[in-house]
Parts: sequence; C-alpha cells; structure tokens
Amino acid sequence: MASKPPKIIKAGLVQQRNSSNIEENIQKLIKGIEECAKGGAELVVLQELHNSLYFCQTENPDVFDLAESIPGPSTRTYSEIAKKYGLVLVTSLFEKRAPGLYHNTAVVFDKDGSIAGKYRKMHIPDDPAYYEKFYFTPGDLGFEPIDTSIGRLGVLVCWDQWYPEAARLMAMRGAEILIYPTAIGWESGDSEEEKNRQRDAWVISQRAHAVANGLPVISVNRTGHEPDPSGQTNGIQFWGHSFVAGPQGEFIALASTDNEECMMVDIHLSRSEEVRRMWPFFRDRRIDAYGALDQRYLL
Repeated sequence: MASKPPKIIKAGLVQQRNSSNIEENIQKLIKGIEECAKGGAELVVLQELHNSLYFCQTENPDVFDLAESIPGPSTRTYSEIAKKYGLVLVTSLFEKRAPGLYHNTAVVFDKDGSIAGKYRKMHIPDDPAYYEKFYFTPGDLGFEPIDTSIGRLGVLVCWDQWYPEAARLMAMRGAEILIYPTAIGWESGDSEEEKNRQRDAWVISQRAHAVANGLPVISVNRTGHEPDPSGQTNGIQFWGHSFVAGPQGEFIALASTDNEECMMVDIHLSRSEEVRRMWPFFRDRRIDAYGALDQRYLL
C-alpha cells in the first residue's frame, strides 16, 4: 500500500520588541509578516497583545481605550495582509465586546482574509506586573480548535500554556498543532538562577504538552524591556525564546532571548500520527477514572 505524502507546513514566527507607538509597532509587525511571506510561510504567528506595550503591569482604567471591536480596525488591517500574501495569520488583540466587557482574544485569518475563528483567553492571571484580571473577562468560547485551509489550529494564549487540561481538550477535538501567542518575562530583581528556573519551566511545560498529546507546539513570545508606568517595579524584561517543538518535545527551532527575529520553520504535521502509534497515550488514558478533574481540589 502506497503511503500518503507527508503533510508539511512552513510557519513563520515574529518575535518583536514593542514601544508605546502603536502605529510603529503595527508597521514593524507588517514588515515581519512580509519577511515570512517572502520566505514561503503559509502560517504566521504573532506574539500576545502585539499592537501595544504589555499594558497589564498596572491597573489603569484609561487603558480600556486601547480595546477595539472584532471585527474592527485591527482585523481589517490583518485581514488585508493575510489576503495579500495568501497565508494563515494568528493575531492577538484586546477585544471590546461591550462597555465594561473586554477579552484577550486571538483572531485567526485564513488565506483569503476571512476570519477563520477566534479564541478568548480562558485562564487569566493576577500576579505582580501581570494584572490581567483587571482588564480581561475569562473566555467563553471554550477550547475549540479553529479550522483553516492549512489545518486545524489549537490556539491558546499565554497563561493557558501552563494548563495541561487546555492542551488536552484542544488535542481531543482534533487540533493538529498547538499555538501559544505569549508575553512573559523577568522582573529584574530576581536572581539569575531564579530567572533561568522560570524560563526553563515555561519551556518544559509547553514541550510536555507536545509530548503528552503527540502534537507540534508553536510558542511566540515578545522580547525587549518594557518599563512599569507606576515606577513601583523595574518593569519586565521579556525573555523572547520563541520556539517550535515537535510531537516528541524536540526543538525544531529556537529564537534568542534578546533579539527581534522572524523564524521560518518546516513543521511535519504528519509526524503526529507516527508518534501517536509509537506512544499511544490516547489509547491508554483511563477516562473512567478522571471524573474528579472537574473539582477544584480533593481534600
């Protein structure tokens, strides 16, 4: 029996340093998308909340003015770019759903510029310098993959990447790849040892999702330093380190910590079936014994 030809997509990852000038950020993103397109990318993934600085370091009601409707100005811009270059584009926007109701929302555009789907961030952190609960209502669209012309994308956002349940549910619904737009970094007061532990944990967690689900993972983080507007901390040094892992957790591509980069990566989606035949984790799951997972804690 003749084997099927491998399913390979060429992906582009845009790791960028942002400023307070939103229009300049967008123009730089467009150049990054164009560079990926010229390299043959069929899929381009941008970092979390890529239009602006990461504004969640403080709680400021004026920041809600940055939010916009979907569809809206940003979706028009990115729709045109996706259509111009004939690629699938994963974006991350600050969505104004209604007065007082806002989401951290990934919007996926197909090659014809249409909105293939969106995902509203489900897990919302509230930590020093990451005061996202002030701005974002938890998502209500569930863990549903988005169907595109290149495949079924399991798009999640940043804090979601720490939760195996989110990755598993995307995989169980047929996602062919897990994608994480991200904004994460260090507070300068931490020791070098602690910084390394944090970044390693971030990488390990996502590589583990790849292994446990037999799927490739794309994670795109921002880079550069962004000051704390309140002056209470030394701001965040985003650690870059965008990467692609294969379905056994192996690195396929890894960006630097400090540099802006447009990485081009060939991702062999057909390897997932090969790996799952060798490591049949889905076969061996004890679904009869997992009912308690819908509880917060068991003691």
